[in-house]
Amino acid sequence: MTIQKILIGIDESTHAEYAAAYGFDIARKFNAAVGLVNIVEPGLMTQATDPMIGVSAQSIGIDELEIMDIQKTQSENIVEQTIKKFASDMPVTHFTDYGSTADGIVSCAKEFQADLIVIGTHNRHGLGRLLMGSVAEHVVRNSPVPVLVVPLGHGS
Repeated sequence: MTIQKILIGIDESTHAEYAAAYGFDIARKFNAAVGLVNIVEPGLMTQATDPMIGVSAQSIGIDELEIMDIQKTQSENIVEQTIKKFASDMPVTHFTDYGSTADGIVSCAKEFQADLIVIGTHNRHGLGRLLMGSVAEHVVRNSPVPVLVVPLGHGS
C-alpha cells in the first residue's frame, strides 16, 4: 500500500480538528502530500425566518451574495487555522467546495487524486443520524479510495 496523497475533510468542529491531527500525523509518517477540504453547504437563510428574532435575513438587509461571502471567509479561516496548527512547514493544497459535504469530499478526493481520505465523525446515533444523515457514512460508501473515519478521542 502506497499513500502519497491524503485528503483531510475539515469544518469548525472539534471532531474535524481531531481527525486533522491524525491526518497530518499519517502524512508525516508516509511523507505524503496533504489536501484540506472544507465544504460550504448552501445557506437557505435568505428564505427562512429566524426563530429567535422572527425576521428573515432579507428583511434585515443581508442578501444571498453577502451570506456566500461570509461563508467563504469562514471556510478560508478554518483552512488557515488548520494549516497553522498542524502543517508546520508541510505544503498543503486546499479546496473550498460548495454543496453537499459528503459529495464535495468525494469530488475533491478525485480531483486531488488522494490515496486516503481522513474525516472526523460526530458519532450521531438514532434519530439524530436519521434526520441529519451521516457524512462519514456517505463518504465511505461513495469514495473510490480508503477512508479513515476518526472518532473524537476520549478525554479530548
